[in-house]
Amino acid sequence: MSPDDFPWNRWSEERARRIESVIDRFLPPATEPPQRLHEAMRYAVLGGGKRVRAQLAYAAGELTGAEISIVDHAAAAVELVHAYSLIHDDLPCMDDDVLRRGKPTCHVAFGEAVALLAGDALQSFAFEALAGAALRDSGQAALVLAQAAGSRGMAGGQAIDLGCIDKALDLPELERMHRLKTGALIRAAVRLGADCGQAMDADENDALLRYALAIGLAFQVVDDVLDVEGTAQSLGKTAGKDAVQRKSTYVTLLGLAAARERIEALRVEAREALSPFGTRARRLEELAEWIVVRTH
Repeated sequence: MSPDDFPWNRWSEERARRIESVIDRFLPPATEPPQRLHEAMRYAVLGGGKRVRAQLAYAAGELTGAEISIVDHAAAAVELVHAYSLIHDDLPCMDDDVLRRGKPTCHVAFGEAVALLAGDALQSFAFEALAGAALRDSGQAALVLAQAAGSRGMAGGQAIDLGCIDKALDLPELERMHRLKTGALIRAAVRLGADCGQAMDADENDALLRYALAIGLAFQVVDDVLDVEGTAQSLGKTAGKDAVQRKSTYVTLLGLAAARERIEALRVEAREALSPFGTRARRLEELAEWIVVRTH
């Protein structure tokens, strides 16, 4: 059976194994000097994580008929940027966390200086991975990733988040923050994966963007619910930190029941956005379903 014919769970597992192998090949070996830096980089990326962003890139690539060997580069790029962001988010000057993906955070395991450099290096390797892909427009791909990671994307969202401790946000402000902090890289994963294949028309591009916007926000609303209902063991990271830091979340603003209703509405938005693509969007639809029902 071809992986394209696998049921969802097998497809997801196969793509997670694939991106693990791809990243393992892209990164320098831990034995290459400077060994401790390379060890920290590999520690932070390999052997854990949901690989949602990589799977979104692969699923979007299937939508446009892309060769999987080309999508490998886009999938690795978004995972490397994501890993760098987690290292930096966990630092004492940021969220000051000690647990990530079920193990000590990078700065706990390697020290703050090495962790900071590991994050910097992973971001650079993300663009190196992207540059190695046979894309229609490599410059545009680099721009998509750079904007998703920068001050108008993920870094900007984190800056807003840091400024909101002990400060109440209204719902539009909260959604703007999360569309940057979480949603920007998710949108980039979908865009980059799709751009590895055949070009789409304006209506198709608009539909794919609406899908990515919906699942990016849904991912964060689910995270807010899990921060209340989950445990460190089930999540692989510290639970309940939003309440301790008195941050505004979808749960604090809406309540649990209304937050779940928001998740369901976003699931419907994502499904409707994909309707013009028919069966070509199978994996994107399955990913949207998984995102809203996940427990970690």
